[in-house]
Formats: sequence, C-alpha cells, structure tokens
Amino acid sequence: MTGWNADTAAGPIGAGTVTLVEGSSFCISLANGDIHPELPHGAFFEDTRILSRWNLTVNGQPLEPLTAETKEPYRALFIGRVPRSDGYADSPLIVERLREVGAGIHEEITIRNYSPDEAECVVTLSAESDFADLFEVKEARVQRQWEETRQPGGDSLLIRAVWQDVAKGVIVIGGGAEVTADALSYRTVVPGRGQWSTQLSVVPTVKGSAVPASTFIRRAGGEASPSDRRRQQWVAKIPKLHTANRSIERTLRRSYDDLGALRIEDPAHPERIVVAAGAPWFMTLFGRDALWASEMALPVDPSLALGTLQTLADHQGSVVDRMSEEEPGKILHEVRLGVSSGLALGGKSVYYGSVDATPQFVMAVGSVSRWGFAKDTIAALLPHADRALDWIRDYGDRDGDGFVEYGRLNDQGLINQGWKDSWDGINFADGTLAEPPIALCEVQALVYSAYMSRAWMAYDAGDAPLAAQLVGQAAELKKRFNDEFWLPDRGYFAVALDGKKRPVDACASNMGQCLWHGIVDDDKVPLVAERLMSPEMFSGWGVRTLGSDMGAYNPASYHNGSVWPHDNAIIAAGLLRYGFVKEAQRIASALLEAADYSDGRLPELFCGFSRDQVAVPVPYPTACSPQAWAATTPIMLVTSLMRYDAHVSRGGVWMDPVLPEAYGDLHISNAPLAGGRITIDITGSEPSIQGLPEGMTFHREHRPWLTELMEQAELGREG
Repeated sequence: MTGWNADTAAGPIGAGTVTLVEGSSFCISLANGDIHPELPHGAFFEDTRILSRWNLTVNGQPLEPLTAETKEPYRALFIGRVPRSDGYADSPLIVERLREVGAGIHEEITIRNYSPDEAECVVTLSAESDFADLFEVKEARVQRQWEETRQPGGDSLLIRAVWQDVAKGVIVIGGGAEVTADALSYRTVVPGRGQWSTQLSVVPTVKGSAVPASTFIRRAGGEASPSDRRRQQWVAKIPKLHTANRSIERTLRRSYDDLGALRIEDPAHPERIVVAAGAPWFMTLFGRDALWASEMALPVDPSLALGTLQTLADHQGSVVDRMSEEEPGKILHEVRLGVSSGLALGGKSVYYGSVDATPQFVMAVGSVSRWGFAKDTIAALLPHADRALDWIRDYGDRDGDGFVEYGRLNDQGLINQGWKDSWDGINFADGTLAEPPIALCEVQALVYSAYMSRAWMAYDAGDAPLAAQLVGQAAELKKRFNDEFWLPDRGYFAVALDGKKRPVDACASNMGQCLWHGIVDDDKVPLVAERLMSPEMFSGWGVRTLGSDMGAYNPASYHNGSVWPHDNAIIAAGLLRYGFVKEAQRIASALLEAADYSDGRLPELFCGFSRDQVAVPVPYPTACSPQAWAATTPIMLVTSLMRYDAHVSRGGVWMDPVLPEAYGDLHISNAPLAGGRITIDITGSEPSIQGLPEGMTFHREHRPWLTELMEQAELGREG
C-alpha cells in the first residue's frame, strides 16, 4: 500500500526498532526503549507525533539494550543495563521498561540491583513533543514550527503548542517525580539485592487544554488496562484454535492478536469496527486493504467486513473532485485524521485514487450477504453497491471499451492505482514502464466478481431480469478478457493493457489473483498454474510479484520481484478453485514456514531471493508489521485448504479439507455461523461440525461458486 503523494510504501524506521500498535495509535522506539526526534520514532495519536523524545538515563547514562520482547501487539518489555563508570564490563543495575501503547503510552520502570551494595541512582526521563504530522515524520520533512509552552506542576509536565489556529497538548505524569520544564527525575537508593520501580504516563489533552483526552491512565492494583480489556473482548468473540502443528497454531494466534490490535473505530459510529492497514505508517482506513483483510477474515469475525462496508459506504464518492480524485460512486483509497491531513492529501481528509476498491466493495457486499446478517442490513448496502456499479460504467471504463482503467487526475496523485501502487509497479517484460490509462488484469477480475455478486443478490431477492443482465455483462467481460489479455506465445496473461491498448507483457503475480475470481477460461488455467510455480516466479517462500526473467526484476523492490503474503493467499485460493491442490499446498506451506522466522508474524512483504540462494526469508526494509492483510493471510490459507465456507441464506456450510498431513489434526471452537457458534474438527482428512444452528446443513464438498449458482438458477428457469 502507498499513501497519496508518496513514492515508496514507508520510510525506514531502522534496524532493531520496536513497533507497538493499538487501534490507530502506535509507538516506535529503539531497542532500549528510547525515542529520538531526529529518527522516524515517536508515540503517535490521530496521525500526530505526541511524543518525539523519550530518553531514559540512569546517573546520566543511557541504557545498553539487552533484549526487547513484544508481549502483546500493544505492550513490550525492554531490558537494558546501566553502563559502569569504572570501565568494568558487567553492570549490577538492570533496568526494565514495560511499555503499553493506547491513547498515549504508559510505562513501568523497574531497576534491579544485583550487587550486595546499595546503589544511588538519579533516574531522568527527558520528554519532547513536536506534534509533527505523521507524513512529516515518515518522510523526514518536519517543517511546521509550533509555538510551545512547557508547564511543570506537581508530578506532571504539561506541554502545549499552537500552530496557526490549532492547539495541541500532552501531559507527562510521573508520581513522585521532580518535574522541571525539560524532564522528570527521581533520586532514589536501590538497596543491595533489591529493586525500585515507578510508573509514568504520557497522554494527549483535549484541544491543547490541561484535560487528558482519554481514560488511558495508570493501572492500579493489577487492574486490566483499556487495551487489555479490549483484547479480552476480542478473544472472547473469535474462534479458538488447536492443531497438532504448534508452529502453525502460533502463527494463527499471532494473526488473531495482530488483527485485534489493528481494529479501529469510525468516530461517527463507534459500533462499527474496521481494520487499519498496517503499522507504522498506515494506521488508518484504506479501502482496498480493509476490504481484502475483512474478506479474508470472514470465518473469524464477519462483523469486520460489515463495519468496513458501512464505513466505506458513508464516504462513497458523490461529486467529481480532481484534487482528491473523488467521483460519484467511487470507494475511497484512504482516510486521514487530524488537522494535518491536508499536508498529505491536498487539503482533504479522504483520497479516492484507487481503481480496485470500488468493484471490490460490491464483491464484499456479496460475501457479507452469505454470512447471515439481517436482510435489512444488507438491503441498506445495496444502493451503495449499485452506485459502485454505476461508477464502473460511467467513470471506471473511461473509453467505453468494456475494461476498467486508471490514470491519475492530478500530478500529486498516485501514478499507479491498483494494489501494486508504487510508481514503477506496472511494466513491460523489457522493463519499460506502462503508460496510463492502464487496465489491470486483476481489476477486470474484480469487476467480474462484482457483476456476479450483484447478480446473485438480485436473483436471491427475486429480481431475475437484473440478475440476467448482470450475468450477461459478466460473460461478455470474461470473453473479452480471455481474448485480449491472454498472450498465447507466452502462455500467461498480460498484467495490463496500457494507454494504447497494448498488452503489458510482463509475467506478474496479478494473473494468479484472477484465478480466484473465476474469470480465467478452464483451458488456460494449467498454463497459468505452471508459470506461477516456475522457478522464475516461485521463490521457495512464495510467488514473486514479478518473474526473475523480467527486465524490471529486483528481488529487493517493493512490487517488482518481492513476495507478498496476501497476494499468495489469494493465488492459493484461486489454484484450489480449479483443482490445483498440490500447488496451493506448496504455497501455503512455504508462507507458514516463512512466518517461523519472524516469531509467527508474516510481514507485509519480504524480498524475492530464492530459497536455494538464501535459506531464510530476507526482510524488506520498510515492510509494515503488523499489517492487516498479512495478518489475515494465515487465516485465508488454512480456511482455503479446509475448503470451508458458508451461505446462510441457502442454509448450508461447506467443508472438504485438503490440509497437508504435516498440519496435523485441527480443532476449532467458537467459530461464528448464522448467529451461533460451532465447533469444527478435522481428523486426518475427515471433517465434522458440532453445534450447527437450526436450519443449517453441513455439506462435504466445496461451496458452489457464484458462477455455478447462477448456472443452476438459469437451468432452473429454463426447466
């Protein structure tokens, strides 16, 4: 994902940094817990850096880092030691910093003295707040100078700042501290073989006043923090999983934790939960990312998809605005919070430069409609789905050729507006950049799914004429797609058509996503599968975004040879759709093995070096982690191999597992279905389900695809 007016996905945060995230808040620091303003570090709240310096010294010495362990996505323990002043190597003073992020940060500091002698310590916390915009920090261009006042009082330091007519503030609270305008200090004597501890909080204030903005305050007597309570509520509502393969179990549980931490609320509708795109720089709503992540997480929590759709519907385009690229019916690319959104988004908080989010919205409405929500809830989304289809016709298909293409409407917008949205992400086999307007292959597949999804919903509601019209449009699109994107001399699909309608002939992973949508003709699938699994495309850790024999290939690039977990999950599901089970198993196993090298967490992407060349996945320097669709990748991989899906209005749940033997037996309890909770067991390859809600039937086969359902509907009408 790329933010608007940005050339790369994210700024490098540096080696050894620790990122904590809770909702839209996050914190980046060094391995010893310190935060430095000259680095892309800080504690961020509503896209603003509320803490730019947070340096701990003991007797004037910064801590030497020993380890940093992330306990939960929002909490970490930093352990360091105080360097000795006499030149000896080993220090008896060990310092622990237990930090939690929420609407601010809370930190518990403990000094342990492993010497028999008492130790006099002066503990100092230096705090600064520059209130820089997230994009200023990310791109190392902090420009605005706030008029600052620093007011010590009692055990707290109030930092307030004004820029133009905007006021912001934070309160640093440290019980028992000596507070000056620059720092909070403690003078203590740590007894021999003893310890000393204190707690501090840094919280934003209401519009620059002296009133804290939230209830994110110090815990008392072991009381659960707001983040802990939020996590407990999340854990209670999601499935509980046990498998004989402990590595896969750890990865799935890490996915659950990360997905829970990335949940954010629509401020206007707190009951609607959506998923932020990824930490550290994209802790906000991105249309494409949220739609894919919630689609992939449907078996875990269908309400995420519903909240995403409702929130995106509220922001659906209504006018033509060339600066924000808004158009009637269009679904947004990203939303930014706070006063400085104009710095990144041309004066508006919403940017619409995404070609795929709009058809994906319609597809997601169809997916959500299968999972048992009230009919009036789905009915409220249908006008928005129809407006999205109108956008496809009136704005997406710019030249009336039947394909949806993009070209930015101003020179500050994203050059490329599909999921490969880096400036050089779409190119020919010789490496030449494609010129817009560009019609991406996977976008046509999404439009196909949008037509089929809306057709089924129309048929299900008794509107056979509309269903027939949309099925006809889908069939025509599929025919033209296979005729014009297919490269018979290469044996694969063009990644796109360029502005001159020439096939962009690079071999890219995009065509693999087309399989999942069912737009690929059956006779072409074996060649596509073969190419995707070739040494040029499959690195051993996953399918590369671009083949290693292509002119623009670079294994350490963002979109031209890297491996993206979510991309591979969709490809694996597509291969399964057409019966290529071994190939799907190979991709899934490779990715789950890759997760082992990062403590069970898949990053946004990793480099595309061959597994034969490098025996471990090579991290991409600026990959988001945690990231929403990377967090949902293990969920989609496993549920795809379970071939598990539901269609509540048809009274069925389907499962026909093809899990590799190495995954072991699987036990899932508390899985949501039709307003109830079911238990799933897979022993060997034999599935069973307990607790099915009334009216639901288990089918030992794959869920019929929408194309199959519509074919059955047509046959039924003819009969």
